[in-house]
Amino acid sequence: MIDYFVSFGIKDIIDVLSVSLLLFYLYKLMKRTGSLNMFIGILVFIFVWMIVSQVLKMQLLGAVMDKLVDVGVIALIVLFADDIRHFFRDIGTSTRTRKLFHWLTRRHHASGDLSKWEPIVKACENMSHHKEGALIVLGQNDELHDVIASGEEVNANINQLLIENIFFKNSPLHDGAMIIVGDRIESAACILPLSQSEELPKEFGLRHRSAMGISEKTNALAVVVSEETGQITVFHKGSFQRDLSADSLLRYLAENVR
Repeated sequence: MIDYFVSFGIKDIIDVLSVSLLLFYLYKLMKRTGSLNMFIGILVFIFVWMIVSQVLKMQLLGAVMDKLVDVGVIALIVLFADDIRHFFRDIGTSTRTRKLFHWLTRRHHASGDLSKWEPIVKACENMSHHKEGALIVLGQNDELHDVIASGEEVNANINQLLIENIFFKNSPLHDGAMIIVGDRIESAACILPLSQSEELPKEFGLRHRSAMGISEKTNALAVVVSEETGQITVFHKGSFQRDLSADSLLRYLAENVR
């Protein structure tokens, strides 16, 4: 044992830290998507399996658990298909290289392209003052085809009055989400997946859970105006920022939407 710790080098430290970071990331991912209890159950099973097979050397029970582990790999792929897809998408969109690239390019957008987002921000500001609920999703990839198809086609340029009219309380399209891709309003009254995250405050309603749900499953950004408080909240990559001012929302969109 002493010899093992003496030979414990930098590579071993990096190895342990890498596994720890991977488990921590998986823990956050499962907690965010509502699969935390299942994840803890799997960890407990693996721990018991190691004790039975490696420490107690119980051959019969160990052989049964070995078979369950062999089959369990396929079962896990089926059970956690959405989480696995989300995991690899995060790798593709959150590497240090991509973050650096976004940081270098977002400065340009923030300084020279603020006007693009002003109709959305002004509409949200007015709806916030009048406490009119709204849910606006800004797509960044080709991930929203099914969501767009679930609503009513709009296919119009981004326009402040149009956004406000769609979310007016008596409008037939005010329920559901508005989908914006590029500089076009694609559709309204769209149905979004609901998040099961336990991190959402209890006062958040259906719009907020829908916004969190789409931000967990895609790279889209969602803006919610609360009908009860008028508070503006933005959701992106499974996290949220609440009580944004118009200026804060403008900067956030310019920095995070490509």
